[in-house]
Amino acid sequence: MMLEPVDTDLWLTEGPVVDFHGFPYPTRSVIVRLPDGTLWVWSPVALTPELKKEVDALGPVGHLVSPNKIHHLYLTEWHAAYPEAKLWGPASTIRKRKDLPFQPALEDVPPRDWQGVFEQAWFRGSFFMDEIAFVHRPTGTAIFADLSEHFSDSFLARYWKGWKRLIAKPWGIVVGKGYAPLEWRLSFTNRRPARAAFGKVAATHPDRIIMAHGEWVKTGGEAFLRQAFAWLIR
Repeated sequence: MMLEPVDTDLWLTEGPVVDFHGFPYPTRSVIVRLPDGTLWVWSPVALTPELKKEVDALGPVGHLVSPNKIHHLYLTEWHAAYPEAKLWGPASTIRKRKDLPFQPALEDVPPRDWQGVFEQAWFRGSFFMDEIAFVHRPTGTAIFADLSEHFSDSFLARYWKGWKRLIAKPWGIVVGKGYAPLEWRLSFTNRRPARAAFGKVAATHPDRIIMAHGEWVKTGGEAFLRQAFAWLIR
């Protein structure tokens, strides 16, 4: 099975490990079935025939979501497979992917098309990158792309060799911290908007945290948030 059931109307799927500026990164997508039966696909991973078959069995794909300008690699193939699906992303993604027909840029308020099941928070104030974080309210699941990276020792031992493995722990992108990458944290010259976005997420009291890269958190989400965003809120 390519799709892993997580909760009612909520699945995830693991994609291939990709190279990001010389660092191997795992990829992960989240799929939510909306009240009208259509599927909301966050950060699409590589669309294999096996994955497509399982996705099609869940329902029609209605929405393809890029949470930040880095998470766009597989939008083209998903858009080709599901041309009726609406494409969504922040303005930074839309500027980067002018070849794709996006809907209006995502900011702090979820589109009505998503039928009220999400809270949405726009983390900005960095000169480097912004990100839209989501909370699936019916299941208490917060969803982050790169705002929290949570690599296990076993993944790092297998994929990050030499000095690359040595810097992961000081950077705080490991199990036990779950920080955003160091260079991104340092780029938040104005932290007030990001703190407000964190407050929106925290106010939903999520118990589960799913991130694109690393070990996702099955329970204890509120404590994890305080840990993973200590660099921002302290």
